[in-house]
Amino acid sequence: MTQRLRCLSIRCIRITLDIEEDVLQAAKEIAAKEKTTAGVVISRLARSSLMGPSPADTDDLLLRNGVPVITGTGHPITLKHVQAIMDEAGI
Repeated sequence: MTQRLRCLSIRCIRITLDIEEDVLQAAKEIAAKEKTTAGVVISRLARSSLMGPSPADTDDLLLRNGVPVITGTGHPITLKHVQAIMDEAGI
């Protein structure tokens, strides 16, 4: 009932999405730890990703020519990497 009331107050929408198995499993595990649902977890994660980094997060970003540099991948991402991914995706 609490979930239903919350959805009525913020206009939740039910929709069918194709979510890859590993992502769904990870969301279910997080949900179990937080005593909530996978839908709530996925919504929260999607919302935070769509909003982008918070100002506190951007303070720590390495910028090159005004563009944030992604670090921590273990190896540099080169144009060859990007082209290979695009070729695999047919782009």
